[in-house]
Amino acid sequence: MSSTSNASASIRVGFVGLSSTGWASTALAPSLIQSSLGGAYDIVAVSTTSEASAKASADKYSEWVGHPIKAYFGDASKISADENVDLVAVAVWAPHHKSVVMRAIEAKKDFFIEWPAGASLKETEEIAAAARKQGVRSIVGLQGRHSAVTRKVKELLSSGAIGTIRSTNVLALMPRERNLWTPFSSEKDVRLTHRENGSTLLDIPIIHQLDILTFLLGDFINVSASDAIFYPVGTIVDSEGKPTEKKYPSKNPDHFAITGFLKGGIMANIFWRAGYASSEGRRHYIWEIEGDEGSIRMEAPVAYPSIYEPDLFLNGQKIELETPGDVMQSLGAAWKEFAEGRSGNIATIDDAVKNHRLIEAIETSARSGTRVTL
Repeated sequence: MSSTSNASASIRVGFVGLSSTGWASTALAPSLIQSSLGGAYDIVAVSTTSEASAKASADKYSEWVGHPIKAYFGDASKISADENVDLVAVAVWAPHHKSVVMRAIEAKKDFFIEWPAGASLKETEEIAAAARKQGVRSIVGLQGRHSAVTRKVKELLSSGAIGTIRSTNVLALMPRERNLWTPFSSEKDVRLTHRENGSTLLDIPIIHQLDILTFLLGDFINVSASDAIFYPVGTIVDSEGKPTEKKYPSKNPDHFAITGFLKGGIMANIFWRAGYASSEGRRHYIWEIEGDEGSIRMEAPVAYPSIYEPDLFLNGQKIELETPGDVMQSLGAAWKEFAEGRSGNIATIDDAVKNHRLIEAIETSARSGTRVTL
């Protein structure tokens, strides 16, 4: 049964990869059953890799939702085949995205899949093609486009508050203290530095930000990029964040300079860097949108607008939002729109394909030294 045909009742969710810790546990699952959604969703089943973890997950979330949850383990096709599951939520490691979500699509179930929705452009295109063939709906975890600040900026742009938009500029930093990517990483996060896992600096924080940018201002029509590896060797840190003697090679860029034009003729300039210390005065995140009559600026001490809401300024004056947002609100807004059968703001698997094509264009341009047309 699809979610659209179950509109009058809760959409019954089977969750693949919902363990007791991690992003799915702290954000995705709680956002589904938050009171603001009015019972639009219900978690009815979970699936993990082992029988023990599946039982532990089912026991934990049964207490949350107030009724027993089925526990599946091993082959993800089991939860997809459950006739009491309307929507399959996939929150596993990116290299397993395709194999898991294809089982849901084959069962003609709508699905949620965490970004990057496949470890490569080819995988994401195959997922999208299968979803179109089976006629199922999709939602991808790019919740930044639903944030309170993003919604307010969209309102300002639509009202003509800054006149005709001519350019946009982003300056962002992933500091070394976060122990992600390079030059420092925890043991469990070294896998983020492996290109084949689809979870590099470009794949995750940069594309999360660029998805918001293109959602508001339009898609790239061409792109020119340069990149650099300033930290070719990384260091493993212990549980307290202190460097150990363990090293690992880093073959992925830690700096990106990206320029290009968006549909409508807007010029974009994006500079991302990683590895610097969070020293006093260091700017972590500034995004400016420049119009003939004024400017919009977003600024934050953390370059992760898909999770942390930045401060918003119009012509230099801070705008205080009536209802400040957070990641739970952003996720909830996406879930609500999907449950109501609306479209336009939700990121779908087709949006994921678009973002993967942008990744490929950036990498191709940086490698070849040429402008790439999308």
